[in-house]
Amino acid sequence: MPDEEPSFDVAGCLVRVRQRDQAAARELVDHLYPFVIRIVRSHLPRRVAEEDLAQDIFLKMFTRLEQYQGAVPLMHWVSRIAVTTCIDQLRAQKRRPEFRWADLSENQAEVLDAVMTSENDVAANDALAAHELVHKLLDQLKPDDRMVIQWLDLEQKTIAEICNLTGWNTSLVKVRAFRARRKLRKLFLDLQNKEHA
Repeated sequence: MPDEEPSFDVAGCLVRVRQRDQAAARELVDHLYPFVIRIVRSHLPRRVAEEDLAQDIFLKMFTRLEQYQGAVPLMHWVSRIAVTTCIDQLRAQKRRPEFRWADLSENQAEVLDAVMTSENDVAANDALAAHELVHKLLDQLKPDDRMVIQWLDLEQKTIAEICNLTGWNTSLVKVRAFRARRKLRKLFLDLQNKEHA
């Protein structure tokens, strides 16, 4: 049986980091970086460099390290900081200007109509257009609502996974998802009504 790579000693590294050991701090960042960058990439606000956001997350992690008591795994604690930082960044951005049905091409309008009103799968060649349009609608939602829909419907995450990432309970995730879908549907209907008014 091949030798396994020794697992990272989180507890030992944290002791050294708290003693202001710079090498330990670099080791901790190296260990957590792939995990943090995955969170950043899946929730990256537009026009924000992923490295800048990752740096903000690590800065927050180090400034709050005294608060970490080890009651939950370090990855879990860091994921909450990462998700919260992404949500804060989304909130800080100015909301994109509202778009109108008239701004869409005929094909885009048909695809969006199919995506929002039909149970049928969208044709493969329309998938990219549908993806863009759904994101245009998602951008009109509040950051928390947008993130829940993105996780549940686009990334197929489970409610349990979302609870772990956010610290919300199951009921809150379900309620947020229900409300977000209702808002999304209303945005779509408003878009249609403006066109036909």
